[in-house]
Amino acid sequence: MALARAWSVALVGLEGALVEVEADLAQGLPGLTVTGLPDAALSEARDRVRAAVVNSGEDWPSKRITLGLSPASLPKRGSGFDLALAAAVLAAAGVVPAAALHDRVLLGELGLDGQVRAVRGVLPAVLTARSAGITRVVVPRANLAEARLLPEVEAVGVATLRELLALLRGEAVPDHPVPEPVEEDDPTPKDLVDVAGQPGGRTAVEVSAAGGHHLFLLGPPGAGKTMLAERLPGLLPPLTLEQALEVTAVHSVAGLLPPGHPLVRRAPFQDPHHSSTTAAVLGGGSGIARPGAASLATQGVLFLDEAPEFGHGVLDALRQPLESGRISIRRAAGTATYPVRFTLVLAANPCPCAQPSDECTCRPESRRRYLTRLSGPLLDRVDMHVQVDRVSKAEVFAEEGSVEPTSVVAARVARARATAAARYAGTPWTCNGEVPPVELRRRWPVPRPATRSAEAALDSGRLTARGFGRVLRLAWTLADLAGSAVPEQCHVDHALGFRLGTRGLPVAA
Repeated sequence: MALARAWSVALVGLEGALVEVEADLAQGLPGLTVTGLPDAALSEARDRVRAAVVNSGEDWPSKRITLGLSPASLPKRGSGFDLALAAAVLAAAGVVPAAALHDRVLLGELGLDGQVRAVRGVLPAVLTARSAGITRVVVPRANLAEARLLPEVEAVGVATLRELLALLRGEAVPDHPVPEPVEEDDPTPKDLVDVAGQPGGRTAVEVSAAGGHHLFLLGPPGAGKTMLAERLPGLLPPLTLEQALEVTAVHSVAGLLPPGHPLVRRAPFQDPHHSSTTAAVLGGGSGIARPGAASLATQGVLFLDEAPEFGHGVLDALRQPLESGRISIRRAAGTATYPVRFTLVLAANPCPCAQPSDECTCRPESRRRYLTRLSGPLLDRVDMHVQVDRVSKAEVFAEEGSVEPTSVVAARVARARATAAARYAGTPWTCNGEVPPVELRRRWPVPRPATRSAEAALDSGRLTARGFGRVLRLAWTLADLAGSAVPEQCHVDHALGFRLGTRGLPVAA
């Protein structure tokens, strides 16, 4: 009897677990059995691995082969275990030294000809290996740039099974240089100068970007709601390395990393169609749930255009993630947890017909029924409610050549974010939109004279207790943009105007 071990990684969402792959070769009727809760793709690996070994010029052992994947209670999915399975079998057969597999994680799918194909989730798998104390990994050549995002990990890329066997035997393996990660090219940059009119709308997206505040835009078609939302990501600062790794890990699991750009540096933008299902927006699917648009938008913007047309279940399913910043999806095969720290932008027409007010034929109850598809609890979690009016010809030509470009506004946003980050140093938060209102009132109180208008709105019922806390968040962001040490009355009044949907204008106390 011969026994050898190799290592791989099983992913459940972004969380991984180290998997020990044991190969036992015994006397008996030739055959191969895989144990340890494999899925269909992994069960089929027996045929892929055997063909790959034979077509790579090696002899397949004429033994009774048992492949055990431990821990046995953890479901294993996908074809990323192929390399580890092949290496364990050949090490047990004495083709390669078994010691070469110690403290080395193998990831990759095998083609029948012995080619090593790319797999999803390489970055979170490498992070798992590093957390377990293993700093040597072998990945497909196509995933090498992604694996080398962690400089403390020694990652080697192989294009064929023959290259892997040469590596394990200590022979020379061609080195595949990896270019430095670069930012994605944007062939169609979207600038705020393209938005005609809408000074209140432009201010709203600036405040949203500066504080990470969720935004609701209400107005007729053609007023510029979509244009404003599409320009919000350009106002956000570049992702930090920690944020970029988180975003890249989500896109890697989803198989959506842009070719040639292993590290996502820019804030992502997701705009699912209103016919999208809950699984498409929040994540789901059979087996282990895959990330949805909300997770793909983490550290960026999730834009729901024609928001009332989305399914009621889709919209209400966003309520809990908006508060927690994460989503856990339970399935029989396991619970997948993904980050959902995005800025939500909702856009809606005032009525179903979407005609100008003087041409609208909708009955009042139809308008009311249309907008009530956006539930009160959902809208209460959205910091800013901004009314966007139709732009007149006079407004278009009055502002021509005087609108600030995105680069100027983004610089202000970066300064405001830096101010907030310095204030919240040593806490889990980096921007005003993340701070729980109770912590904001306790640790960074706003002077009572400045909050009179918000307190009056709370007493009259125009604001909920949650809404009052969000007004304070907005006031801090407006103060950061203005360079004030603490929010003043004008900042609180302006924040209340954003909250109550008065076109982003301050309201009187």
